[in-house]
Amino acid sequence: MDNIRAIGFDFFNTLITVSPPAMAEAVGRLTASLQESGLLFDQKVFFNTHKEAAIRLIKETKLTGRETHNRFWISSALNTLGHPILPEDPLIAKAVTAYFSAFFDYCRLIPGTIEMLEKLKGVYRLGLLSNFTHAPAAKDLLELMGLTPYFDPIIISGEIGYRKPHPIVFESLVEKLGVERERILYVGDDPDPDIIGALQAGLRPIWMTYVKDHHLPVVPGYISKEPKDFSYQQVPRISRWEDFLSLLGGF
Repeated sequence: MDNIRAIGFDFFNTLITVSPPAMAEAVGRLTASLQESGLLFDQKVFFNTHKEAAIRLIKETKLTGRETHNRFWISSALNTLGHPILPEDPLIAKAVTAYFSAFFDYCRLIPGTIEMLEKLKGVYRLGLLSNFTHAPAAKDLLELMGLTPYFDPIIISGEIGYRKPHPIVFESLVEKLGVERERILYVGDDPDPDIIGALQAGLRPIWMTYVKDHHLPVVPGYISKEPKDFSYQQVPRISRWEDFLSLLGGF
């Protein structure tokens, strides 16, 4: 891979993992925030209604490529439960902040991530491109994990309004890296948005299967199924950063 000049990385399940209690804790903090603001509802009913709204709106993103946001899920659930509150209400903004605060306690770096980035920094242009609904939380997590200094650019779907595999987000990565697309690797864990999305954009994907191979929970979001009509034999697969460094020619 002597002609590679830049590398883009996914974030969740590629550079960091999330411990199993995160989602339950996040929804618990979200619910508590809403109730502290004076809203009355059954917690279990809200949990199920919120989940249904999230699934429905996430499915819509697959059709349009437009990013959704947690505030819409919360507003939809509250409206269903008889609380007509708009997504832009400060009460919901506070609840979104409470929700994502849980991830700060449960996220962990995949082993060897910092060491790998240290070796690559200065040799390649490094960028980050992540599907994440709430950009402020993603950037706070990057800072907390000590990852921010390694990436320029940092592109979050919630900030630009579209999510992978929509071509707009990959075009943004190519433009900001300032490197020919055929000389850019993109490392991600999710077959549809990361691997196929990168291929369709003319980038060279690397499939990171650490989470898959270690049978870890996929949070937030979910891993898409491997398409039956696509051969992964043509896409390099890694499960450790040592494998990636070897693929690049050794460091």
